[in-house]
Amino acid sequence: MAGHVDPERAAFEAFKDLPRDEPIHMLNLVRFRDAAEYEDGRSATGAEAYREYGKESGPVFARVGGRIAWAGRPDNMLIGPETESWDAAFIAEYPNASAFLEMVTDPDYQRAVKHRQAAVADSRLIRMKPRSTGGEFG
Repeated sequence: MAGHVDPERAAFEAFKDLPRDEPIHMLNLVRFRDAAEYEDGRSATGAEAYREYGKESGPVFARVGGRIAWAGRPDNMLIGPETESWDAAFIAEYPNASAFLEMVTDPDYQRAVKHRQAAVADSRLIRMKPRSTGGEFG
């Protein structure tokens, strides 16, 4: 079964229909391939290819005002399918959705994304509306 690597057109259109002028957080869950799958046949692990994606896309991410708000390495699935495991988890923060859209349409980012596509076996990318934290869950 193929994993989720790139957004489906309908999901991307729904993203673009949401407000663009308020801060957003993007929850990223990523599982790497053991061996990256580059179209040109180059050799790398999935983790190495993902690091290259970060290196090349990072300047664009920073230029649009993005920052990593939280990052961690999942080490146990306490609730959820045993078959769903992740190598990396992080929350990327953007000043607004327009900044995210600017990033993903930037030519430098589009060149870098080949590394992500080669690296990732499966992923989840969830747009979230930040709220103030405190003692309440809901």
